[in-house]
Amino acid sequence: MADPKGFLTTGREVAETRPVGERVKDWNEVYVPGSLLPIISKQASRCMDCGIPFCHNGCPLGNLIPEWNDFAYREDWGAAYERLHATNNFPEFTGRLCPAPCEAACVLGINQPAVTIKNVEVSIIDKAWDSGNVTPQPPERLSGKTVAVIGSGPAGLAAAQQLTRAGHTVAVYERADRIGGLLRYGIPEFKMEKRHINRRIEQMRAEGTRFRTGIEIGRDLKATDLRKRYDAVVIAAGATTARDLPVPGRELKGVHQAMEYLPLANKVQEGDFVTPPITAEGKHVVVIGGGDTGADCVGTAHRQGAASVTQLEIMPKPGEDRAPHQPWPTFPMLYKVTSAHEEGGERVYSVSTTHFEGDEEGNVQFLHLVEVEFVDGKLTQKPGTERKIPAQLVTLAMGFTGTDVENGLVEQFGLELDERGNVARDGDFATNVDGVFVAGDAGRGQSLIVWAIAEGRSAARGVDRYLTGASELPAPVRPTDRALTV
Repeated sequence: MADPKGFLTTGREVAETRPVGERVKDWNEVYVPGSLLPIISKQASRCMDCGIPFCHNGCPLGNLIPEWNDFAYREDWGAAYERLHATNNFPEFTGRLCPAPCEAACVLGINQPAVTIKNVEVSIIDKAWDSGNVTPQPPERLSGKTVAVIGSGPAGLAAAQQLTRAGHTVAVYERADRIGGLLRYGIPEFKMEKRHINRRIEQMRAEGTRFRTGIEIGRDLKATDLRKRYDAVVIAAGATTARDLPVPGRELKGVHQAMEYLPLANKVQEGDFVTPPITAEGKHVVVIGGGDTGADCVGTAHRQGAASVTQLEIMPKPGEDRAPHQPWPTFPMLYKVTSAHEEGGERVYSVSTTHFEGDEEGNVQFLHLVEVEFVDGKLTQKPGTERKIPAQLVTLAMGFTGTDVENGLVEQFGLELDERGNVARDGDFATNVDGVFVAGDAGRGQSLIVWAIAEGRSAARGVDRYLTGASELPAPVRPTDRALTV
């Protein structure tokens, strides 16, 4: 145990953010560099090393949280890094992007602020990179087997790294021009600078993983041809079919899916554009959807110089305390103020968009909405609450409905889908097609980054068993196991 009295003597402190007026003028990460290291050892001391560490169950990766908390408290950073990497290929991603279901399951969180598990995690891995402890781990021998991984998001990268280290020759196929999937083009730079992805890719290259960008399986290369080239295939293409909003005026110019808008801002940071083809500069921006993707749109609009930003959510405003039907240690739906929300804008709850209004040139100018409430368990419009707000740029951030079937990948492989539109799989992450496996959102549906990495690791074990008859890779999570992170 780190410090038997740590949770009694030390209060919770989190990473310090840069002043709003400073950070909205650039695209760097919002946190003050180095602000965690002076406090992180004390924060790790708050871990109680519980007899039953519920944080393990809160995390799909099964991270050894009390162990690396203890090492962080003692400032044994090498040992902390070793325990951290034992279960998580990319803790610098999760330490920045994960909503931390482990903290929601922290025993201390029953009656006190939870341990800052996420901050400890990112401190350990950042120090490991800075100290040169993160090095390539190429396999000692090659198996002679080949694997294709479709998709280079966290699930695909985790599967590829595990399989490469197991001795297989792995090629990752990505339809975009750069590796990283939604990590690259869906997550704004101010949440995670892309240098973190780049150095992981270089590590993986040094280990032997090969990358093929600008190739969409199903369109540029037939899925059946890919299957003939490789001994096994892992589909980690994500759940990229965005939920749409079929209301009058949807066709107006200026109404875009979030994943049409956000990648262009990231491409500016990559040097592809001087200014993005879709920009919020000088416009009244409306973001439809109250989740993390919506918050990303809000923060991006602030940095592009929007005249105003309004975020709409059809559901009621969440409470600041756990609801009775979301008891500890489940992951509660609480009112959350992200760094993007701190930067300004208005959040409007319990409203539904009825239609968009445009000008004579077909550009969106106004969004018409109405307040809604639950009546007999159904969302119902409240008469007399209709109004319109200025909207010259609208982004739809309402989540995703399933795997992309338009590119032919599903049909060409002959894959079966489940009732939710995801690729069906068994307990070994195998699909109905021999030698074809699925991991991440493509099989699970839209979920968290920790689930993506956990499933990538688990699918890799299934592939390794398929190719060799056995596997020494870590035991998988079950595809149906939703733990405490529903």
